[in-house]
Amino acid sequence: MTVDLRLAPAALGSWVCALLVVRAPPGTALVAAVAAGVVALVVALGPSRRRWDGLERPTWRASVVLALLAAAAVGAAGAAQVGARERGLLPELTARAAVGTVVGRVSAEPVPVRAAWPGAPPRVRWALDVTRVEAAGRASGAVGRVVVLSGEPAAGGPAYGARVQVTGRVHAAQRGAREVALLVASADPVVLAPPRAWDAVAGRVRAHVRGLADPLPGDAAALLPGVTVGDTARVPDDLSDAMRASGLTHLVAVSGAHFALVASLVLAGTAALRAPPRVQAAATVVVAAGMLVLVHPEPSVVRAATMGAVAVLGMAAGRPARSPAALGAAVTVLLVADPWLAAELGFALSVAATAGIVLLGVALTRRWAGRLGHGVAAALAVPVAAQLVCAPLVLVASGVLTPWGVLANVAAAPAVAPATLLGLLAAALAPWWPGGAQAAAAAAGAACWWIGAVARHAAQLPGARLAWVPGTAGVTLLAVVGLALARLLLGRRREVSAASGRLDPCPRPPAPAAPPVVAPAVSAARRRPPA
Repeated sequence: MTVDLRLAPAALGSWVCALLVVRAPPGTALVAAVAAGVVALVVALGPSRRRWDGLERPTWRASVVLALLAAAAVGAAGAAQVGARERGLLPELTARAAVGTVVGRVSAEPVPVRAAWPGAPPRVRWALDVTRVEAAGRASGAVGRVVVLSGEPAAGGPAYGARVQVTGRVHAAQRGAREVALLVASADPVVLAPPRAWDAVAGRVRAHVRGLADPLPGDAAALLPGVTVGDTARVPDDLSDAMRASGLTHLVAVSGAHFALVASLVLAGTAALRAPPRVQAAATVVVAAGMLVLVHPEPSVVRAATMGAVAVLGMAAGRPARSPAALGAAVTVLLVADPWLAAELGFALSVAATAGIVLLGVALTRRWAGRLGHGVAAALAVPVAAQLVCAPLVLVASGVLTPWGVLANVAAAPAVAPATLLGLLAAALAPWWPGGAQAAAAAAGAACWWIGAVARHAAQLPGARLAWVPGTAGVTLLAVVGLALARLLLGRRREVSAASGRLDPCPRPPAPAAPPVVAPAVSAARRRPPA
């Protein structure tokens, strides 16, 4: 199988450029982007080599041109976005850590912050996309995300999507960070306008999910909002640690698996109705957009939706050779729209997991399907592929290995779909049929209880947090181990020899024959018309 890696250099170039552009001055980044575009044009217009049949010979040129153009696009878009953030009054306030008033829409719901010392007053952390800033009689427009640290409001804080005004001391954020400033509020925020219609609907649905989770016992009540709509505010610290040690954290955060699950259900339903491919695609896009609004279209959620779409299309098509091209295009587009993704570990994990699933996961499913059946093979292949590919990145984040992650994911897998889909069904039924919503929530809660039980038991197994060689050497060693294990799992396909009755490796396909060489005299004789 020949894997289509033509867009891999473009994705890599986009990634490197995005890491640099958010830290460089906008003018420098723009000049570099123009230079990359000029070099791409020069390379594209250079002389080309042709094959014996007159067609252009494939070379490295196309990949280099695509990589340069992708880097130029990311550089130009990133320079424009960074430049917009550095204009106006807000950079002046952050430079002096001055007091100011910002106005914007809430883009992240308030979450409790751990107390800095015993007896410290409770605080919450939330964010808003700022549009205006005022200070000392001056005012200007502003662009960017401001993280707000405030006291815990009596009413639970501003609603997502509401337009608010908050006053406090504005501190500068780290260079290259997604947020432009940190505001320590000196008073409660003032709501200037309620959430937009779609945000209000999503807020009511999320409130229904929390209300349905209230009567559930133990871990079920904590996990149902997280598994359904990504609301992890109720997950206690001990359960969070257990989920992390067992490799199940992605189940209580909105990840590509959520969107892949919903998209797969929509595709299966529309295919059962014999809908045309365009109708299937349109229905999937509509449902995915609705889920984006429900779980809030934050950058991490948009990234997860994109990666989930690539994964489900690769698995559904069964053509892993084409999937890297789609993944490379998705990475490039996401980095053009949001270059700050390049520095986020969640983005790297999503890309790595998606690549592992569509390449290694599909290959392992095909290899194991003959003995285990397609369903069991896919359920086992997906966590194995994701664990092997993501293990080095997880090691960077946590410093330890989670060797029981594959078994924990396999054990929890049967409960993921019921928990997610029944939770969404319960949220949809809550306004119209409370009894049916409670029954669906109880069934989803039972699935959530199982996920919590798997996490807690896996976290208590010997070696659940396995120490590893620290630093770059440990990450490199783990990557090499992962490659070796993947090679052993794939192996070479074998068949029974008719002569010996043993399993022998299948012969490699013969190489294509060289083009025929026709002597000039013979060729001329064949072209001469008869006398």
